[in-house]
Amino acid sequence: MEYREIGKTGLKVSRLSYGASSLGSVFHETDDRVAIKAVHTAVERGMNFIDVSPYYGHYKAETVLGKALKDLDRSDYYLSTKVGRYGKDGVNTWDYSAKRAKDSVYESMERLGIDYIDIINVHDVEFADLSQVVEETLPTLVELRDKGVVGHVGVTDLQLENLKWVIEHAAPGSVESVLSFCHYALNDDKLVDFLDFFEENGVGVINASPLSMGLLSQRGVPAWHPAPKPLVEACRKAVQHCAAKGYPIEKLAMQYSVANPRIATTLFSSANPDNVARNIDFISEPVDMQLVEEVREIIGDQKRVSWANS
Repeated sequence: MEYREIGKTGLKVSRLSYGASSLGSVFHETDDRVAIKAVHTAVERGMNFIDVSPYYGHYKAETVLGKALKDLDRSDYYLSTKVGRYGKDGVNTWDYSAKRAKDSVYESMERLGIDYIDIINVHDVEFADLSQVVEETLPTLVELRDKGVVGHVGVTDLQLENLKWVIEHAAPGSVESVLSFCHYALNDDKLVDFLDFFEENGVGVINASPLSMGLLSQRGVPAWHPAPKPLVEACRKAVQHCAAKGYPIEKLAMQYSVANPRIATTLFSSANPDNVARNIDFISEPVDMQLVEEVREIIGDQKRVSWANS
């Protein structure tokens, strides 16, 4: 496993990391015992960065992950969680106030059974008043960083422009990392356009969802996926092309997403230990760039005409 530093944090993390959203049964129902084994498999195979959120499964993911962490040495992993986005009884909620952010950090630590969070993120700022994030949420998290409760502060969002705005308007050094999803995959590499900016500001980059939330998978997209039909169809043809060559598109997508050395790590989520092991095996082989180009040609004009840019 190759390890890269997240910006200037000093955290050297595996280039493929574990996203714990699946532990919250956000994609389908999961068996907690199997899910816990998936976490253990990830760490045992060298993945030393785990990302979660109280929003995933409306606190379930953090709770299940906490059970898994009881059997792991705290020095074997870095942990990232979030504030701002929550839910209860199937209803999503958002609160980016200073008080809620501070309370959320301590609540997460209790669910996770830890006394220190390596990276705390403001979650999905597209749902927030960005001025509140800059003037209230981030200063609260920086205060906790200064007290040693958390190690580093980051921001996550689907819209890269929002991440850029927050960094430009926040106090220098407030934002140490960004987490971007669905913008560095075979069908969309918009993240590349922002790498210079992030690097110039000393901000580390975390990528997520190399399968573009199912677009780049043999299973296909879930019913709720917001991608327009032309993009779904283009990706389906790419899936078939890879299958005809005996090269699962999931393998190509994983290899492509972790190959860029300017991206510290790529997160993927699975509550299945066999899937975790298979994806780690996938990235042990070099990416087939010829097949990458063939896939991108098939996706063609749909490459950036996607739900993720709307």
